[in-house]
Amino acid sequence: MDISHSLSKRILFFSLLLLHLLYAAQADFNIATIPFNKGYYPLFGDNNVVRSSDDKSVNLVLNQYTGSGFKSSDLYNHGFFSAKIKLPSDYTAGIVVAFYTSNGDIFEKTHDELDFEFLGNIRGKRWRFQTNVYGNGSTSRGREERYYLWFDPSREFHRYSILWTSNNIIFYIDNVPIREIVRSDAMGGDFPSKPMSLYATIWDASNWATSGGKYKVNYKYAPFVAKFTDLALDGCGIDPIQDVLSTSCSKKDDQLESADYATITPKQRSAMKKFRQKYMYYSYCYDIIRYPIAPPECVIDPVERHQFKDTGRLSFGARRHRHDNKKSPCVKHEDL
Repeated sequence: MDISHSLSKRILFFSLLLLHLLYAAQADFNIATIPFNKGYYPLFGDNNVVRSSDDKSVNLVLNQYTGSGFKSSDLYNHGFFSAKIKLPSDYTAGIVVAFYTSNGDIFEKTHDELDFEFLGNIRGKRWRFQTNVYGNGSTSRGREERYYLWFDPSREFHRYSILWTSNNIIFYIDNVPIREIVRSDAMGGDFPSKPMSLYATIWDASNWATSGGKYKVNYKYAPFVAKFTDLALDGCGIDPIQDVLSTSCSKKDDQLESADYATITPKQRSAMKKFRQKYMYYSYCYDIIRYPIAPPECVIDPVERHQFKDTGRLSFGARRHRHDNKKSPCVKHEDL
């Protein structure tokens, strides 16, 4: 009894410590938000793109007829893309909510892409999500990572952000960095380099999103609503009909790289390390069956490596907090 009680106290202590590190890293960024009509337009399912009266928020709806999405009015040559998002609740199996950058509509065979993809689940199981990076059409070299969250994303809004500069890419949740890709010469064209637009979508991915397609979208629970607010775009906007980059982009890039969200502080780096050790359940960097030699941007953490099998998935018994209590034009992938 004493040993069990001591173990429980240890688990509680380390869980509270992790939460403290995550929330301590969440000092607010200096972000200017914009109304929907100043930076975005409906992409598909126009009747399911529901804007607030003040145009500061927008809901994306999936029903039995269609999903929906919106897109930034401009392409961006690097940028910071951010929104507060609240995901659908209850039974959400088969649903994907995506917040991502891409230029696939312009460069069909050599597109770049940076993804947040939120994967729905059956009732009683929480949302999971994945991040991915493509450069120059490198779809055969996907760089997926999958994670659990330390909160229920359907209960309240949380901020999700993507920073893309000429030197690095950082994915943030509530100002906590969860993934960083640092550009290296060895990556070559696999590092995104062409102007991209920002997209947000909700769609039916019954064929892969939940347990490899075992659980489908059940429209008895429709409509499914993903809510977006406090939208932010900071970067060098490029008019889609222009063939050349604006001469002001180098100055804007310098401003972007000097912003507070462009540098990971020691406290944030500690929070990122803890998050990845506790909540990441798949990483391509540890998938040695798929990549016998890890891609050049991978930084192998011995603690993380010990917890993953050769498939990049968690080893049996590895501790993780699992929280158990219509198509988009975006390119998607099979369930890992």
